[in-house]
Amino acid sequence: MLRAAICVIYLGFAGAGAAQITLEIAHLKVDQPQPPTLSNLDPVPEDRGLAGALTGLADNNTTGKFLGQTYTLHTERVGEGEDGVAAAATLLDTHRYLLIDAAPQVMLQIADLPEAEGAILFNISSGAGSLRDVECRANLLHTAASDAMRTDALAQVFVQKRWRDLVMITGTYPQDVAYAEAMRRSLAKFGLDLEAEKEWAFDADMRRNAAQEVPLFTQEFGDYDAMILADEVNDFGRYVLYNTWAARPVTGSEGLSAVGWSPVVEQWGAAQLQSRFTDAHGRDMTSDDYAAWAAVRTLGEAVTRTGADDPASLRDYIFSDAFELAGFKGRPLTYRAWNGQLRQPISVVHPRALVASAPLEGFLHRVNELDTLGLDAPESTCEAFE
Repeated sequence: MLRAAICVIYLGFAGAGAAQITLEIAHLKVDQPQPPTLSNLDPVPEDRGLAGALTGLADNNTTGKFLGQTYTLHTERVGEGEDGVAAAATLLDTHRYLLIDAAPQVMLQIADLPEAEGAILFNISSGAGSLRDVECRANLLHTAASDAMRTDALAQVFVQKRWRDLVMITGTYPQDVAYAEAMRRSLAKFGLDLEAEKEWAFDADMRRNAAQEVPLFTQEFGDYDAMILADEVNDFGRYVLYNTWAARPVTGSEGLSAVGWSPVVEQWGAAQLQSRFTDAHGRDMTSDDYAAWAAVRTLGEAVTRTGADDPASLRDYIFSDAFELAGFKGRPLTYRAWNGQLRQPISVVHPRALVASAPLEGFLHRVNELDTLGLDAPESTCEAFE
């Protein structure tokens, strides 16, 4: 108790003598068309992502009040079909720190705006590999886990469990196609083969016909070790579980899944973050919420350590060896200097529990084991960070 009291007194004096800083952050959501799905059992929260940013803001201000630091968040939402790039340009006139929830192409257009030069932008929603590779931008950082990080995490599980005979069902939406492509690359990266693949093209109502249709659809796969589902829009995957011809594990977008965050993660102090989030917003934290939280906390950590509030100083610190973010994932989080991706463990979960945290034991890297997940420096064609 005495030590805690001394700490509070010290922080109080530090705050009294420190320069006052107000960091103005903006959050922009550009609505995207949502494909029709077979079920609406899991509606998307209206404040997904934004709620995580607000939780990060509260965490920053809890510490900042002792240090003379104040953080604000301006939020703006652009409807489907409206001009999100113009909205971003207006925001960037007054805010040099912008969290973006938008389609990948819109993010690139925002990053290329004259108003975005010298700003720090955060991708808090898209896992698209191109944003971290050939189409990277030096002012666009990524707190959202990439598709490749998630599929690499699952591939490590396949290797560990010796599930080598793999099959995949792929949806037809762009998100499904992108996930399937990332999975193929991950399997090749870890020396695994995809024995068979089928495209899901049913237009029947699986709520009534799954028990009849899915066994027939999966019968030709024969025997295998595990099935992978590429169903990122949550269309058909729920109807495949326990209806396959062969009784084998289902993984990928459904079943055993690799995610940036899950409410079943309770270790490493994560339960405290989950509790704060649930108390404030009345629901579980999602991966998008976590990405937004991490973006706001990145700025808070950089301001606290440097005492600066300009983008150039904060960016230099964020990419320095001194930066670490305590992200409730069991390891310090840092940024990759070659493409702006936040290094982070990936949780491999089923709906009721954490199964593993990747990178798994035995998967080594010459610099950082977290770089076994996603695009590594020798593979990168990103030139903006050179």
